[in-house]
Amino acid sequence: MKIGELARATGTNSETIRYYERIGLLPQPARTGSNYRDYSPADAERLAFIRHSRGLGFDLADIRSLIDLAEEPERDCADVDAIASRHLEAVEIKLARLQRLRDELGRMIGQCRGGRVASCRILEALGDAGEAR
Repeated sequence: MKIGELARATGTNSETIRYYERIGLLPQPARTGSNYRDYSPADAERLAFIRHSRGLGFDLADIRSLIDLAEEPERDCADVDAIASRHLEAVEIKLARLQRLRDELGRMIGQCRGGRVASCRILEALGDAGEAR
């Protein structure tokens, strides 16, 4: 299939597909007699793997490692587990930060008395945080 067909089939921008080729996440596809890229079903499967991994927040280096590991089906999966575990730990850290952010924003909004901007508790709290630095 041509790049446009692969893009439509996978919901991936053509430029993203070309980028993944340039950095080696996708292999260079075969070419037709008229020099069009000719993608195989295996290319579509790999692209789906990459997109799903990206959707879960894995970075490109980890995706490259996972692809390399997937190409060794008889290998112990401890390295795959380690990559996924590191990623889960990073997600949990981000979640904790987001929860603190949510709590702080809720606290500021809860202190809002309404009225005029001159006496806005939200703006005051934001200004106080800037002074603390």
